[in-house]
Amino acid sequence: MPAARTRTRTHTRKPAPRPKPKPKAKSFRTRAEMPDRYREMLEQMMVSQAYRELAAAHLFGHALQHVPSTKWIKFLSWHIREEVDHYVAVAKMYREFTGADVEPKVRERLSDKPVPFVDTWFELAMAQFLYDRGGYWQLQEYDDCSFTPYRDVVRKIVAEEKGHQELGERIVVELCKSGAHDSEKQDVFERWLRLGLLSFGRPASEGAKYAIETGLKKRDPALVMQDFLDDIKPAVRAGGLRFPPPESLRMDLPPSLDWSL
Repeated sequence: MPAARTRTRTHTRKPAPRPKPKPKAKSFRTRAEMPDRYREMLEQMMVSQAYRELAAAHLFGHALQHVPSTKWIKFLSWHIREEVDHYVAVAKMYREFTGADVEPKVRERLSDKPVPFVDTWFELAMAQFLYDRGGYWQLQEYDDCSFTPYRDVVRKIVAEEKGHQELGERIVVELCKSGAHDSEKQDVFERWLRLGLLSFGRPASEGAKYAIETGLKKRDPALVMQDFLDDIKPAVRAGGLRFPPPESLRMDLPPSLDWSL
């Protein structure tokens, strides 16, 4: 009698199921179709962006007195005009959305939180490097905003802002390497690093979660902060700078941030 065949059963591992794509948040174009909370947060975003654009114009306008040459005066004058144009674009969007003028709210905020002014050409370069770069990273989180007019304005601003912080970075590195600013460079760096990081808001807040869920912004501030830090690390190393202890910055920072150089 022939031996019984032993049938070998092969097991094929099923591929892990792909995660379902997150449904895209509903887009809005009109005020009437929005939930109240969405509308309130959107108005707050507009006021904050208008404040930032006008604050930058004030900062760079005041700094003209420290610019060392006509070439740089021409560049900074153009930069100031661009910041004003961005403010006008946000103010126009706010008026069309609310029927009101944003300027009184911006002036009130500027009075309560005046923009810090710079005292030297070196500090101006640091402000362009870190304050402008913080704003650049922050704005990119809104370039797919579920309120389409805001998305359109942000995309225009981001495209025009791209070169500012890169120029500031080059000047900062050059001046740091010169040795002429060794006594002040770390203090100036830490002052403007904090202001750059403040652009992103509080990580893991309930408001940030709502903004992400509704498509007003893309990611939590903690992730944007890390991208910002990683982006500036090469210049920090090249300039002989160092990141301060996070607690010395006196702000709400996630413990997960990687500060290594």
